[in-house]
Amino acid sequence: MLIVDDSSVMRKIVQRSIRQAGIEVETVLEAGNGAEALMVIGKEPVDLVLCDINMPVMDGLEFVKTLATMETGKKIPVVMITTEGSESHVVEALSAGAKGYIRKPFTPDQVKEHVLPVVGKIS
Repeated sequence: MLIVDDSSVMRKIVQRSIRQAGIEVETVLEAGNGAEALMVIGKEPVDLVLCDINMPVMDGLEFVKTLATMETGKKIPVVMITTEGSESHVVEALSAGAKGYIRKPFTPDQVKEHVLPVVGKIS
């Protein structure tokens, strides 16, 4: 799993929520923006991306759109985790290829509800 957020604290919160939700993850990779995430995906196998929208360098929407153009990226599901709550951002993220959308602040149960259908694994 790859967690993409410009806040290292938020990346740790997402990781803890995944664990508390009972979702099995072998390896957790991290990136501070979309450009870093693309570099990670180029070097490491990734089965799921949890991605913020508002980030410097490359935001989450641009990341999802770019990932969808890559041969390996087309197969990687992306769930957006963000404070952006407007309906237009939800529609744009899903239209760009995201498979789910979680609004901050979130609970482990909300993470489970939105991520589990995408990964299908639980401990």
